[in-house]
Amino acid sequence: MSGAHDLTGDAARHRPWPLCRRCCGIALDMGSARTRAWIAGKGTVVDAPTVTLPGAGAVHPVQRGTIADTPGCSRMLQRLLGDRLSPFTRPMVLVATPVLDGVAYRARARAAVEVLRPRSVLTVPSARCIALAADADLSRPLVVVDIGARLTEVVLLCDGAVTDAHRTALGTGDLDEATTPGQIVEAVVAMLTAIRRHDRTSLTAGALRRGILLAGGGALRPEITHPLTARLKAPPRIVPAPHTAAVRGAAGFLQAAHAHPSACADLPPIVRTPSVGPDAASGRAHRDGRW
Repeated sequence: MSGAHDLTGDAARHRPWPLCRRCCGIALDMGSARTRAWIAGKGTVVDAPTVTLPGAGAVHPVQRGTIADTPGCSRMLQRLLGDRLSPFTRPMVLVATPVLDGVAYRARARAAVEVLRPRSVLTVPSARCIALAADADLSRPLVVVDIGARLTEVVLLCDGAVTDAHRTALGTGDLDEATTPGQIVEAVVAMLTAIRRHDRTSLTAGALRRGILLAGGGALRPEITHPLTARLKAPPRIVPAPHTAAVRGAAGFLQAAHAHPSACADLPPIVRTPSVGPDAASGRAHRDGRW
């Protein structure tokens, strides 16, 4: 295996964060209630409500895991991150996405982050991000349960890939006199039952014997976790800091993508004499992909 000292050309200039000064990276988790962002070299620097404008006139551009207002998301990202980025930086952006929103969510997410002038945009299912944040063994089947503020997802991963997934438009933000923690527990159990019923192999049963991986703000609510443990006959494995697991896992994927040799192709050439002209943006190589 070649060491870093063997690298030449662009690869030699593409150093690990935060030492790499030729590029920037941003990991994003845009939830229905809160948006969290990780900036390379700075850690998780943003944890704010997902609203276009703070205050009484706040509008929520992400609703139950769906980007309902793409321009609103752009304005929010500009407000939260615009002042934290150098005007001469084109970041690599990675977005943790709900598993079942598919192409529509990814397209809207890419459109929203254009305000950050990215040189490339990647998307990763949030369940995979959570598994990475938990340092889970992905060589074995794994069930991830993500209980958010307005959305709950149950996902079966096999060899790190999404094999089956279910969701319900219910979360901790819905808890009131009419919606109880027990309803969230019943919804999770129903989705797990559906996955097991549709699985004609022993994958789901094996994953459930390992215990589900629990993340999201709901993992911090004992009125949800204790009844869920009783119903499943096995304690769930709660991810450390479960409410930020998705963005931390996204940061891990982002760092892996940044270290990949293909990422060096996105680096602009070294310019010894800084200059900015009207055609500077036209030379940008913009790759849209999915991790």
